[in-house]
Amino acid sequence: MQAMTSATARLGVDLAAILTPPGDSAGIIFFGGEPLLHKDLIYETIEYARWKEKRVGAYFHYKVTTNGLLIDDAFIAYSIKHNLFVALSHDGVKEAHDKHRRDIMDRGTYETLTSKIEMLLDARPYAPVLLTVNPDTVRFYAESVKYLYKLGFRYLICSLNYAASWDDEALAMLKKQYQVLADFYYQLTLAEEKFYLSPFEVKISSHINEKGYCHERCELGKKQLSVAPDGQLFPCVQFVGDADYVIGCVAEGIDEARRLQLYSLNEEEKDTCVDCAVRTRCNHYCGCLNKQATGSIASVSPVLCAHERIILPIADKLAGRLYKKRNAIFIQKQYNEFYPIVSMIEDMARKRN
Repeated sequence: MQAMTSATARLGVDLAAILTPPGDSAGIIFFGGEPLLHKDLIYETIEYARWKEKRVGAYFHYKVTTNGLLIDDAFIAYSIKHNLFVALSHDGVKEAHDKHRRDIMDRGTYETLTSKIEMLLDARPYAPVLLTVNPDTVRFYAESVKYLYKLGFRYLICSLNYAASWDDEALAMLKKQYQVLADFYYQLTLAEEKFYLSPFEVKISSHINEKGYCHERCELGKKQLSVAPDGQLFPCVQFVGDADYVIGCVAEGIDEARRLQLYSLNEEEKDTCVDCAVRTRCNHYCGCLNKQATGSIASVSPVLCAHERIILPIADKLAGRLYKKRNAIFIQKQYNEFYPIVSMIEDMARKRN
C-alpha cells in the first residue's frame, strides 16, 4: 500500500490553511490503515502545521484513531505535549475483539492491548473508544460495552458494520442487546455517572432537538476533506481510492463543481425514505454510511432501516423513564448545550482537590 509523503502532507496542511478563516481552527485527522505505522510523518506534519499557524492566523487541532498496538510511552508523551487527541478502536471482550482485530501473524490483539489501554487512559482519561459490531459478534455487544466501561472508557462510540450480512437472527439479537444496554444506561444515569454511549445519545437528541437534528446532515465534502496518499481529495475517508468520488487534489485545490455535484446528490431525499415516519431521526442521509453499505451515496441499506426501527423505540422508552425521574444528569446532558464543558471543568476541579 502506498504511503503518504511529507510533501503531500504539507500540501494538505497548506490547503487546510487556505480554507480556514483567520482565527478559526481546522482539524487534522490522521487515518489509515494504521496511522501509527508512520509516526514520523504524523510528527513532521504537526510540526509543519505549527509553523504554518504562525504565518496564516488560522489554527489546527489534531486527532488520530489507532488500533493501539503501537502506542508506547514516547507516543503518549508526544500526544500530551502537542495536544494530539487519541481514539482507540477496540471491539470489547476477547471473543468479540479477536474475531476481527488480528495482527500480521493472524493473532488476536486483545491481550496485547491490555497494557496499552491502561497507558492511554492513565494519560488521557477522556480518550474515546470506537467499537464495531458485526453479525458474528453482536451477541457480545452489551457485554463488550460494559467491559470497556469497566476499563475506564467513558466516551463510547458504537457502530454497526452495515456492509456485513445481517440476517433476521442477527437483527433479533441486536434488539436484545440494545434492551440490555438501555438498562445499563438507565442504572448508570441514576447513579449519576458521567458517560457518553453514542447509539442512545444520538437518538435521544434526535427527539429532543428534532428540528435541529434533521439539519445536522452529512454535509458531504463541505466541512470535511480526506487526502489520499497520492494527494487526491475525497469528501470522506470512506471514499478514498474510489475514482468516482475524487473532488480535486492538494496541489491544485478543490474541484468545486464536482464537490457541489456530490453534495447536492447526497442532499436529495431518497425515494425509499420519503414516506417514512422516522426519516427526520434516521441516519439515512449519511452518504459515507450509504457508500459503505451499498456502494452508492444514493442507496440506503435495508440493514440501516432495520437498525433505526429497532433502536428508536428503545431509546425513546429509555429517555421517557429518565425524564419522568427528573434525573439531573440526564436533563443536563440532553438539554444543556454547555454540559460537556461544565462537566469537564467539574472533573478537573475534582481532580485538583
